[in-house]
Amino acid sequence: MQTYRIQATEHRNAYEALQHLDASGDDYAILVGGKYLTVSAAEAERLETAGIEFAYLSYNEAAERIMTIPVGC
Repeated sequence: MQTYRIQATEHRNAYEALQHLDASGDDYAILVGGKYLTVSAAEAERLETAGIEFAYLSYNEAAERIMTIPVGC
C-alpha cells in the first residue's frame, strides 16, 4: 500500500469545508478517507491522476443538500 501526503486543510464536516472555500484560497472541498478537506485545483488534479478515490463536495441549492461527486471510483 502506498501513502500519499495531501496538501490540504482539514475540517470537521462538509458544511464547514464548503464555508471555508469563501475565506481561503482553496478551490475545492473534497471528501477523502472519511476526512473533509479543502484543496487547490492542482492538488485535486494530482489526487485524480494518482488514482486516489475521493469525492468533490458541492452544495445543491435546489435540493438544499450537500452533494458528493465521486472521482476515481
